[in-house]
Amino acid sequence: MPHGHSRSIEIILEADKLDENGMVIDFKTLKEIAVPVVNAYDHALCVNSADPNFATLIRLFGEAVVPFENCEPTTENLARRLYEELRHRLQHPPHSIRQLKLCRVRVSETAATWAEYEPKMASTSEPRTGN
Repeated sequence: MPHGHSRSIEIILEADKLDENGMVIDFKTLKEIAVPVVNAYDHALCVNSADPNFATLIRLFGEAVVPFENCEPTTENLARRLYEELRHRLQHPPHSIRQLKLCRVRVSETAATWAEYEPKMASTSEPRTGN
């Protein structure tokens, strides 16, 4: 059954040294990088592409459907996907910035429940959850 969540997203970055203004990244620049990625999921219907109703949902809702290729759109999978999309934007002009490193992305459904993705946290690079 389709249902919605109000989520918060934490983006954790690091740099070997601060820039000339004493920052890892200016929040305005981070917003320019992150908002287009996050907005793609705002008020969207995230659906497993293997769902038997996928074609019908595409026909009914068009671009509001965000396919998750052969996986469920769990908070864990969303954290991984956001990480990958943000990493790509940070590494490619016009947003490639010094030696800035995306460490992890945490997606919270409530104040007490979350999932995060950090590639180095396990050899399998699986998201982790907490509550």
